Amino acid sequence: NNANEISFSSVIFNTKIPNPINRFPFQNSQISQLFNQPIFLYALFITKFARIIVDFTIVTFSKMGVDFYNILKVEKNATDDDLKKAYRKLAMKWHPDKNPTNKKEAEANFKQISEAYAILSDPQRRMLYDQLGEQGLKDKPPPGNESSSGFNRSAEDIFTEFFGSSPLNFGSSGAGRSKRFSSDGGGSGPFAGFSGDFNFRTRSERTTYMPKKPSPVETKLLCSMEELYSGSTRKMKISRTVMDPNAYGREIKETEVLSIEVKPGWKKGTKITFPDKGNQQINQLPADLVFVIDEKPHEVFKRDGNDLIVNQRITLAEAIGGTLINIKTLDKRNVRVQVKDIVSPGYELVVSNEGMPITKEPGHRGNLKIIFEVKFPKKLTPGQRTALKRVLGG
Repeated sequence: NNANEISFSSVIFNTKIPNPINRFPFQNSQISQLFNQPIFLYALFITKFARIIVDFTIVTFSKMGVDFYNILKVEKNATDDDLKKAYRKLAMKWHPDKNPTNKKEAEANFKQISEAYAILSDPQRRMLYDQLGEQGLKDKPPPGNESSSGFNRSAEDIFTEFFGSSPLNFGSSGAGRSKRFSSDGGGSGPFAGFSGDFNFRTRSERTTYMPKKPSPVETKLLCSMEELYSGSTRKMKISRTVMDPNAYGREIKETEVLSIEVKPGWKKGTKITFPDKGNQQINQLPADLVFVIDEKPHEVFKRDGNDLIVNQRITLAEAIGGTLINIKTLDKRNVRVQVKDIVSPGYELVVSNEGMPITKEPGHRGNLKIIFEVKFPKKLTPGQRTALKRVLGG
């Protein structure tokens, strides 16, 4: 009956439904019957239910606030390792000093990334955030925290915990002052209502985390004369000690293969530097790794700057009568040299443009210097002696 329907509706809405007839200054049985129809009660129910849904949606979205998981690009079931990997990647990407052309955007993103990691890496704060959202962190901070958000670490401090030291200069444009990002609970934006500072200090202020660059680590790279003549690619496998980015103060071994392009004409003492590929110690930057070119001795040639020197032995007859000699070069060519002069011991013959490549002058080479050694006969017959005297006029 109508009475039961009204009572049932009142229970559902937890409220009393006023009689619509009482709002009119007149009594009318037809109007009374109209407002007591089931269709009218159903319309009231739908209206009330829609209002409940809207209120629930508003409360839910208000509670959610900032999506810290989305800021770090991780799932809601992300592990500590997932959070660390995500922070490491995004912090290096958006560090202000790595984005000089869009520093404002980088500073804002870097702050968000640091705040998101500070919340999600703390079990208590993360639990509160998962249960109550951003609003819950402001209304009910974890025990022992003085501020409503608990952001007691600067963005730089978090960065330093990951990388052992902060090699990048936060806020370097500040000329002796900190660049401070703060939220005081007012204003708008994704972190409105949060208190706490993210402080980007200048290099002069960061005495605690001032990174040191150790001396370069030098090692010899022994190259053959052929490699230095034609050029080559060397693959060098290195093993070094670095700081674990996931555990402050812990050292780990890292193996890597470096590629070195040996240029034609490089000399002994030439240095090839690989920045930050040396060992690393706590609170220090990695050392640079420097390869220093050294030359293997060659069985035929000696090097003198850009020139090549070769010793050539000829007989006394060749020294007097002339000869044709063949010299095999470092790139496997045969160079034929006609000797027309009378050659004495120590005589030097220069062949131009057959030396080492000149690095600073592409297409040019030094000279090939041929130093002759005359091989004298150990003995002569009386007839040979007489003939020589006659020819030489002795």
